Amino acid sequence: MSTAQLVSRREFLGAAAAPAILRGPLRRREQPNILVIMSDEHNQRVAGFSGNRLARTPNLDRLAAGGVTFENCYTNSPLCVPSRLVFTAGKYIHRTGAWSNSSELPRAGYPSIAGILNRAGYESYLCGKQHYAASRRYGFTEIGDMNRGRKDGRLVRRAAGDTTVNRAGARERIKGIAVAEDSTIMSHDRRVTAGAAGFLSKREAAGRPFFLFAGYLAPHFPLTVPQSYLDHFRGKVGMPNLPPGLVEHLPLNYQHLRRGFGLDEFDASTTRRGREHYYALAEWMDAQLGQLLDALAHSRVARDTVVVYTTDHGENMGEHGLWWKNCLFEHAAHIPLVVNWPERWKGGARRRGVCSMVDLVQTIAQLGGAQTPEDWDGDSLLGVLDDPKTRWKDMAVSQYYGHNIASGFAMIRQGAWKYIYHSAPDAGYPAVRELYDLAADPDELHDLARAPEHRRRLDTMHAALLRELGEHPDVTEMRCRAETSRGYPQPI
Repeated sequence: MSTAQLVSRREFLGAAAAPAILRGPLRRREQPNILVIMSDEHNQRVAGFSGNRLARTPNLDRLAAGGVTFENCYTNSPLCVPSRLVFTAGKYIHRTGAWSNSSELPRAGYPSIAGILNRAGYESYLCGKQHYAASRRYGFTEIGDMNRGRKDGRLVRRAAGDTTVNRAGARERIKGIAVAEDSTIMSHDRRVTAGAAGFLSKREAAGRPFFLFAGYLAPHFPLTVPQSYLDHFRGKVGMPNLPPGLVEHLPLNYQHLRRGFGLDEFDASTTRRGREHYYALAEWMDAQLGQLLDALAHSRVARDTVVVYTTDHGENMGEHGLWWKNCLFEHAAHIPLVVNWPERWKGGARRRGVCSMVDLVQTIAQLGGAQTPEDWDGDSLLGVLDDPKTRWKDMAVSQYYGHNIASGFAMIRQGAWKYIYHSAPDAGYPAVRELYDLAADPDELHDLARAPEHRRRLDTMHAALLRELGEHPDVTEMRCRAETSRGYPQPI
């Protein structure tokens, strides 16, 4: 949209109305359609718009070129179900009991982003993965049938002194680093593209606005890709940055993640292959998104639709000797976020302030003119979207209480600094703190928590974490253990 057109639109709204549009709920006639595209396990650094010259993501790059990229967005929990339940309920996981992949929200009618948008006049649709139980949709009408199974609320952890290694599990996952034209991931995502594109092509511009959530599985493992996508990356993807002694001196929880996933089985050859396949699967995913974005561009609703791209969590790709997610290092916790609506925001813009998924949920609600419950977490990013000079909290919190660890841990990032607190797992094992200066050490290779000169910063950030969470992580850990040991009541 040209500058002249943008001025014309604002003049139509009227000068007096502009501030309300920037900061408050939108008027009904200004409610845009909202398309949220959420991939699964997308490492924020493996994208062209993030500055990676090897990655091939032309469609996401096109979306970013026409939109606003948030360079420092975080998942509120680096695991599929907890992250997606944060997006659904607008709350940190310790406030809803969304501890693991076996979790669901406390009840089917729990306040949700789809529910509040529906009350504001929207029609909310889900196409693809949201990892809900078969009986739960939380205000969405589903397109297709891709959310199945049941949740029992249980969680299996590791004892602090457990040294067993899950080599069988690792070998099974390594088998998934393969070449094929189809897989469970690709089959699912083709259905998502077809279902969401079909919806958009049939949607009329008039009528109620829609909220469409398109949930993709790629580039989540298994890392099975077509040969045509893999060829470009053979021998080109660098290896993880692992200085001598780094892996051996990681805190206890990370050692358990390595044992629990059997990561000793990932030798140099396997690691190299896995990273190449991951890049290739990210490109394959981008091609699917391109088909969906093209369908939107050719639809009758393109001009009135905000497009949001993000992911539920990242992928470690062998960094710190870890794969998958399940930790709070940047590769797992830092996620991409692009918001695109040329009718309102100039393309190619960047926002560097730290934010997280709960802020995105608040933003979507405000865009739709919906009233969020007072107890929801996060703050709307609309002011920052409209004006980069708007003051922002520059803060994000993330938590992990899932499997293959001995105790839960929580993170706060403020500006360039990241602080992580690991609760003590058992008697005889201490709580552990980590502190990183991401401006000087973006790969988190130098833990500054024991440096005397950073003691004050460590204590200040710990206090800030407690204020944001509303309780000490040790209390959260005890509640998690109690709730996940008994699970949900089973139907008779």
